[in-house]
Order: sequence, then C-alpha cells, then structure tokens
Amino acid sequence: MQASIRDLRIHTKELLDAVNRGEEVIITFRGKDYAKLVPLTESHQPENSLFGLWENNPKVTEVSNFIDNLRKSRHETD
Repeated sequence: MQASIRDLRIHTKELLDAVNRGEEVIITFRGKDYAKLVPLTESHQPENSLFGLWENNPKVTEVSNFIDNLRKSRHETD
C-alpha cells in the first residue's frame, strides 16, 4: 500500500490499522518513496525485559521483582 505524507497526516489511524493487519505502507513525499511503515516483530521488544544499562546487570534477574522492590523502598517508613 502507498500513502502520501498528506495521507499520513490525515489518515494516520487507518494506516496504522493496515500495518496492524500485517500490511506494509510505503510513505511517499513529492512522488518518491520516503519511508516504510511495517509491523513490529514480537522479538523486537520482548515483554518484561531490560534494555540499555540494565540489560546485563547481574543484580537484576527478574525484572518484575526488581521493580517491585524499588517501589517498596519508596513507601516504607522507618
């Protein structure tokens, strides 16, 4: 599917729905291909994972537990 920059601006929801259905949308600018909207793969950003500085941190083995413990310390009173 192709869409112009104007179409992208006006029909963003419809174009994202098409991408959600698995279609690729080529965005054109002044009649030339400019960008491509494609669905993200499941492996792109795994759920419940760390990234950046925290990715290889040995102190963090389970993300949910680590975050819960961080939040608990804010609410504890001595």
